[in-house]
Amino acid sequence: MLDIHAVRSGTLDPRALEAIQAVVQTYLDGLYEGDAEKLAASFHPQADLRSVKPDGTLAVMPRAEWIAMVRSRPAPAAQALSRHDRILSIDLAGPDMVVVKLNCAIPPRFFTDCLVLLKLAEGWRIVSKVFRTDVRG
Repeated sequence: MLDIHAVRSGTLDPRALEAIQAVVQTYLDGLYEGDAEKLAASFHPQADLRSVKPDGTLAVMPRAEWIAMVRSRPAPAAQALSRHDRILSIDLAGPDMVVVKLNCAIPPRFFTDCLVLLKLAEGWRIVSKVFRTDVRG
């Protein structure tokens, strides 16, 4: 179960909140289990991931490239790494858009993610992920 410390702006239908949480849980489970299919299910095919490179420039990675990378690395679950999943906020920007800020980790790397989800014809999907990484220990 997700550790949720959510701050909600606007009015979010309880069913929509459940659907959003399900997508986020699938994403987090996919990360921890190294399950590329779960990650693919939570992200729209045209989604991308964005971060800041060490030289201060923008890094943009298409979903397909990231999922291939996940497939090639050892899963945190297989390494018996502890989970650090925590939703910090769920911010409703409208009936079909939400921003979820969360923490997760693949120790010693700890991440802060901002996920933009849109309610599309096929349901809620992550369309963009912006993240930062802290290396600890």
